[in-house]
Amino acid sequence: MRILKWILGLVAVSAVVLVAIGMILPRQVNVARSIEIDAPAGKIFPHINSLKEMAEWSPWMGRDPAMQVSYNEVEAGEGAAMEWASEQRDVGNGRQEIVASAVNESVTTALDFGDMGLAEAKLALVETDGGTTVTWTLDSDMGMSPIGRWMGLMMDSWVGGDYEQGLANLKTLVEE
Repeated sequence: MRILKWILGLVAVSAVVLVAIGMILPRQVNVARSIEIDAPAGKIFPHINSLKEMAEWSPWMGRDPAMQVSYNEVEAGEGAAMEWASEQRDVGNGRQEIVASAVNESVTTALDFGDMGLAEAKLALVETDGGTTVTWTLDSDMGMSPIGRWMGLMMDSWVGGDYEQGLANLKTLVEE
């Protein structure tokens, strides 16, 4: 009985420590990846300002051929929105809407992953001597939940590789 109490006490202390650490972890999460594309911003912008065009280079669209995707009536720019539904866990369900668009400079989207939370993604274009640097960022508030904040520590590894693949796809599409 004494060993059982000791084990239960150890589990309780461990849980309190994990929650306490979780509460001091950062609430805000940022993921960012960049790539240099050998093209002017004007050639890249149409591919980031339309959710239908984004589907051509998205790292997620090909993962589930049975994914259901619907778009609203706005073709491009602010107000363009899409919804998707997939039974595959790594694709999930959600909604994305372009909330800001600055011609040849940037596109900002609001993402709603349902129970998984909200986020904001931005694609920024900066022309350089050799082309354009495209930077794709994701910002999310992990909230007050210590579990969410622990998950925030892994966000870069979960999303970063997909962003790298998407940017490589965009580079190939634009430079062809």
